[in-house]
Amino acid sequence: MKAVFKHELRQYFDSMTAYVFGAFLLLFIGIGSMLYNLQSAVSNFEFVLNFASIVFVVIVPVLTMRTLSEERKQKTDQLLYALPISTTQVILGKYAALLLVFLIPLCFVALYPLLFAQFGEVYLPTAYGSLFAFFLLGAALIAVGVFLSSLTDNQGLAAGLGIGALLLNYYSVSLSEYVSSTAVGSLVTFAVLIVCLGLIIRALTRNDMLSIAVGLVLLAALIGVYALDGTALEGLLPDIMKTLSLFSRFSVFVNGVFDLTGVVYFLSVTVFFLFLAVQSMEKRRYN
Repeated sequence: MKAVFKHELRQYFDSMTAYVFGAFLLLFIGIGSMLYNLQSAVSNFEFVLNFASIVFVVIVPVLTMRTLSEERKQKTDQLLYALPISTTQVILGKYAALLLVFLIPLCFVALYPLLFAQFGEVYLPTAYGSLFAFFLLGAALIAVGVFLSSLTDNQGLAAGLGIGALLLNYYSVSLSEYVSSTAVGSLVTFAVLIVCLGLIIRALTRNDMLSIAVGLVLLAALIGVYALDGTALEGLLPDIMKTLSLFSRFSVFVNGVFDLTGVVYFLSVTVFFLFLAVQSMEKRRYN
């Protein structure tokens, strides 16, 4: 795992990837600081982080797109399988390198509240609580990017999928206002999502019976709930879209509330998508 970590870290800094990622992150935070803290004379540094969070939609997929897709394209993933470590350790080594690339510019950002506090009143607990949540948000999004990178050998496609997924999550709260809240609308949407889930399981496991069985069980459960009490599905889809939004969870910290459920959610998303990345690699190994 340590060897994988060092190799990945060397690659990020030998190329322009780490520098471009850090530069764009610091650029957006610098622009936000100028607009909020300097020009508007607002003491809330957490507003800057909320403003800068949109940059994750672009820079995270660019950072993670080559993590596993390039290995598949160059066929060097076969060398990873030959290492005397597990697939989980390979993924964790690559993920740890990505986290360090993300953490380095955040160390510079951590100085901003202290600097601004010399010229005005800055509530440091809220500022650093939001910075901690900002790190957890980035860590969760990077895990999503690693998983998407494991699905294809095309870096461009991996980046496109990442941008689409993160953009959808960023605007999910706004889009929830335009989603049907009727029971029938929720029924149809969840049925489509169950079919998509079955296809994902099929792609990860190459097991037709398992994907069909999971799909049929979930569809039967969904139809059963609708038949017994259709009102239970009313407004369910918009509520789920709001609940699953990583960015809306981050906004709670920006508003001055250190939300432990948000911390658990960020960590859960991180572990879940790293687990999916491991399963994706395992599937390729056995194929």
